[in-house]
Amino acid sequence: MKEDIGRKLVDAVKNPATGEAQESFAKAMELTKAYASSGSATHFSTVTKLFYDLFEMFETGEDPRTK
Repeated sequence: MKEDIGRKLVDAVKNPATGEAQESFAKAMELTKAYASSGSATHFSTVTKLFYDLFEMFETGEDPRTK
């Protein structure tokens, strides 16, 4: 499952006009930008992890923290 999400993310970045995961990518990016600009992020790795988790959540419809 993780590999599938990773491939969808790469496809969304490589093919922005035709990727099927564009909506998930856009939603995850907006929320991540808001978090990063809020000053709550204490380390850059939290921002990337948040983006990936949000993207996964929007693609699968499941909470990635339940693993």
